[in-house]
Amino acid sequence: MKIAEVYKSVQGEGLLTGAVSVFVRVSGCNLRCWFCDTPYASWHPEGVDLTVDEIIAQVEEWDCRHVVLTGGEPMLFAELIPLCERLRQAGRHVTIETAGTLYLPVSCQLMSLSPKLSGSTPSIEEHPHWSRRHERSRLQTDVLTRLIAEHPYQLKFVIDQPQELAEVEALLAKLERIDPERVLLMPQGVTPEQLEQRSAWLRPYCQEHGYTFCPRKQIEWFGATRGT
Repeated sequence: MKIAEVYKSVQGEGLLTGAVSVFVRVSGCNLRCWFCDTPYASWHPEGVDLTVDEIIAQVEEWDCRHVVLTGGEPMLFAELIPLCERLRQAGRHVTIETAGTLYLPVSCQLMSLSPKLSGSTPSIEEHPHWSRRHERSRLQTDVLTRLIAEHPYQLKFVIDQPQELAEVEALLAKLERIDPERVLLMPQGVTPEQLEQRSAWLRPYCQEHGYTFCPRKQIEWFGATRGT
């Protein structure tokens, strides 16, 4: 697997916010969100190829129960299957952060699904190839349904504009029987000012619909800094 970074930090998003975790960030992604905050793992993938043994050795440098497999898109790599198994055997709590467009028969304690809404698509003028590919691939309802059925899950939507909320509702209607408390709506942004601007209308929407508002606490704690 091509790995961009392995580091210890605090989970800043989702149901496990505040959990001290080791993050394993794969490099490579089948999508290209215009607002991607880790371009070194997507638009311009960096990193080194590591075996499962080498990844495990780096994770074991820290005495930390929680491990987050993120990206990029970790589901691109079949090595994720034995990696998850090895981590589970070692008593680690495994979270996989994925866009939910690809399926692998992995084992984890939390499948963190982040389906991409239409507002995530990059500019057709600036990136014609990726714009078309992104729009064609960004939403795979069958994959989402299968991953939700097989794992404890959270559905984490990045919201940039109010009109995207209708897309969330339409997708939830297709998926059916989704626990609203496991629907997390997160404002798009990489500065406290951007996040607060969107939070002003997103937080009340979550309260009204029974969803979980998802702040990006790592921005508050560390800023938009790599390795946090």
